[in-house]
Amino acid sequence: MQKYQNFLDYLQFEKRYSSYTIVAYRTDLLQFKGYISEQYELDLFEVESVIVRSWMMSLIENGCSKRSLNRKLSSLRQFYKYSVRNNLVQVDPIAKISSLKVSKSIPSFLTKVEMEGLLDYKEYPPTFEGERDKMILEMFYSTGIRLSELINIKLTDIDYDAKQLKIFGKRSKERIIPLLNNHLESLKLYVQNYRIKERSTCTNLFISKSGNVLYPKLVYRIVNSYLSEVTGVKQKSPHTLRHAFATHMLNDGADLNAIKEILGHSSLTSTQIYTRSSVERLKQIYKQAHPRGD
Repeated sequence: MQKYQNFLDYLQFEKRYSSYTIVAYRTDLLQFKGYISEQYELDLFEVESVIVRSWMMSLIENGCSKRSLNRKLSSLRQFYKYSVRNNLVQVDPIAKISSLKVSKSIPSFLTKVEMEGLLDYKEYPPTFEGERDKMILEMFYSTGIRLSELINIKLTDIDYDAKQLKIFGKRSKERIIPLLNNHLESLKLYVQNYRIKERSTCTNLFISKSGNVLYPKLVYRIVNSYLSEVTGVKQKSPHTLRHAFATHMLNDGADLNAIKEILGHSSLTSTQIYTRSSVERLKQIYKQAHPRGD
C-alpha cells in the first residue's frame, strides 16, 4: 500500500493536482484493485493488458458510460506510467489500450431570459444563507469559474480597486478574471452585510452557516435547487452556469481566445465546444425566421 500511497503523494506534491482530483484517482484505483483481487487474486503490480480489458468489459456490462470509463482508464494510465518510471512494473499494461470514442455533446446551458429570472427577479431569503446562495449563483455566471475554484476563493482574492478576482485553477495555476461593476457592488454588500458578520475564522469568501469551508455536494445542491425553479435543462449543476457564461459571451461577440483565458482552459480545443452551441442556436433561429424555414 505504501507504493500506492507514494503515487497519490506524487499527484499532490509534484503534479499539484487538486484534492478532488486525487480523491477521484484514489477511488478509481481502489475499484480496479478490488476487481483484480476478487477475480484474479492479483495486486496492482501483476496486471496484464487482458486483465484491464476484462475490467473494462465488466464496467460496461454494469452500465458504466464511455465517458466515465475513459476517466477511470486515465487514472490507471497515470498510475502505470508512474510505476514504469519508478521500476515498480516492467511493462505498462495500459500502453496499448485506447480510450473509447465518445461523441461530443453540446453542453447544457440556461438562456439569457432564464438567467435574468434567476438573478434579477428571484426572491432570496434575507438571511446569510439566502444572500450567500445568490452570490454563489452570480459568481458562477459572472466569471465562469469551476466548482472547486469557487470553494477556494479567499476574501483577499478580490481586488476592489482593480475590479478583478484572483483564481487558482487546476494544478494551482493562477489567473485573473475581471469583475463587472454590478457584480462588484453585490460582492461588497454581501461581504460587508453578511459575510463579515458571521465572525468566522475561515478566510474563504463562501462559508457554511457553521463557519466552515463549503463542500462540493452542498454547492451542487444549492445550484441544483435554484436552477430547478427556472429551467428545464437536464443538467442543473455549477458547470451548467459555466456553460451559460461561455455560450452567452460567445453569442454576444466575445473573442474565443479571451473566453479560453477566463475559463482557464489550457488548450483552445476545450473552448471550441461552445462554438457548436452557437452554431446550433443559429440553425434554430434560421429555421424559425426564414420564410421557407421548417
